[in-house]
Amino acid sequence: MGLTMAEKILSARAGRQVRAGELVVVEVDQVMVVDSIAGSFFKRLEQLGATPRFPEKVAIVIDHVAPAANVEVAKAQKEIRAWGNRYGCRVFDVGRGICHQVLVEERLALPGGIVLGSDSHSTTYGGIGCFGSGMGATDIALAAASGRTWLRVPETVKVTFRGQLAPGVTAKDAALEMIRVLTADGATYMSIEMHLVDGAEALSRSQRLTLANLTVEAGAKCGLVVPSGEILELYEVPDWLYPDPDAVYVREIEIDLAALTPRVSVPFYVDNVEDVAKVRGKKVDQVFVGTCTNGRLDDLHQVAEILKGRKVAPGVRLLVIPASSQVLEEATADGTLLTLLQAGATLGTPGCGPCMGRHQGVLAPGEVCVSTSNRNFRGRMGAADAEIYLASPRVAAASAVAGYITTPEELEVTHA
Repeated sequence: MGLTMAEKILSARAGRQVRAGELVVVEVDQVMVVDSIAGSFFKRLEQLGATPRFPEKVAIVIDHVAPAANVEVAKAQKEIRAWGNRYGCRVFDVGRGICHQVLVEERLALPGGIVLGSDSHSTTYGGIGCFGSGMGATDIALAAASGRTWLRVPETVKVTFRGQLAPGVTAKDAALEMIRVLTADGATYMSIEMHLVDGAEALSRSQRLTLANLTVEAGAKCGLVVPSGEILELYEVPDWLYPDPDAVYVREIEIDLAALTPRVSVPFYVDNVEDVAKVRGKKVDQVFVGTCTNGRLDDLHQVAEILKGRKVAPGVRLLVIPASSQVLEEATADGTLLTLLQAGATLGTPGCGPCMGRHQGVLAPGEVCVSTSNRNFRGRMGAADAEIYLASPRVAAASAVAGYITTPEELEVTHA
């Protein structure tokens, strides 16, 4: 009986073969802390009477409220900088970008590694074959103090993406379809192991990060994409990392990428996924392009392609926030940002932006937002009755131009 990818990673790190259900203590490669959790993280370490055992393996990213939105946040971020200097830990300051994007760009997350983060979307690292998982401040502090963590080895759900994406369909649509099929609690404390076959191997690193990012919305402990394609060009992938052919899965599903249509997650649950056609015509007040799900360069390219030569509809706010300073720099160099600005977009500091409703685009009562982010819970971006529709960058861009939810293909007809 073979091993899944999660079992392979935890076995390699534990120094013995482990299987789902066992408890293991393993060394971690990186402990990531975000600004909004840093204060609790410091407090837990103080209570433990501990300091980071391996300072080079601890990174704090100021991204959730960056730059600071009020005096209290500014004081907290000042403490982060001082603490990082005191203990020799990395601090990625305001403007560097979203934690998950930054750790990938800095190569602090690598195939076969283990990264723990104080952010639930730490599953994102699975896009490159790294076991990434979100934990609370106490567990993160213990991992920083000891360099290790304990885990119950998760069972695994196998998701096979087959074929090539149909024109106009993106990895975000595939990810939303996966969550619809699995449901919000369909993979609770499990690993979602994603296999790309029959052409799906062509999905880029960015697209794989999008797939892994959304797995936590099915309750997953981690989401791992089996390395292939571009990943093999970008990284040295350990031979042992691949799942065995006779690995044991608790459930298997298959998604035909060629048969997919553009998807949208309808308020107020991520797994409430419909075809865009079902909500076409819904008037929007704000469109937000960004986040760790869809704020990368290829996402901005998709938006610029649709906006080029067009204007954002009157009464609609289009907020664009690159996922990192590197994305911002690249989008500036290739002219993407100029296209977005000429269309009427407003540019924000690289970071999480209004994703969790703390600043830079909070929604008023009754407003409707199309967002490329990952959550649409009630009150997530502001007022409790504001509605968030999760969609791909293409659908977001088309909706910004039309002033209502639509697709680029329909836009060609209505706004030729």
